[in-house]
Amino acid sequence: MEDKRNENGNGKGWKLNRQVNVSVLVQLLLLASLIVGSWVNLQRQLDMLQKDVTVLLDCQKKFERRIESLQDKSIAFEYRIRAIEKHINGENPQTETFNDLGERR
Repeated sequence: MEDKRNENGNGKGWKLNRQVNVSVLVQLLLLASLIVGSWVNLQRQLDMLQKDVTVLLDCQKKFERRIESLQDKSIAFEYRIRAIEKHINGENPQTETFNDLGERR
């Protein structure tokens, strides 16, 4: 690109030559393709991240259900142990039975 002074030569303004090089067009096309390629790549990575987060949440829910089940069983066994200890120590002569959740029958 070439800059020239106004024809009157007084230097008050600049006149731009508006010729566009082929190399500038090629550079703009390459820049645009890089931007589009980066955007597509980011979208793909976001999709993969969303799938990973979904799988992680499912695993967390399964793990939470297992923990709750183990906690329920632990409570039931605690009640059974207490009942057995009371029975052995003679504190409670009647036999108490409990279901899997530790509730009396």
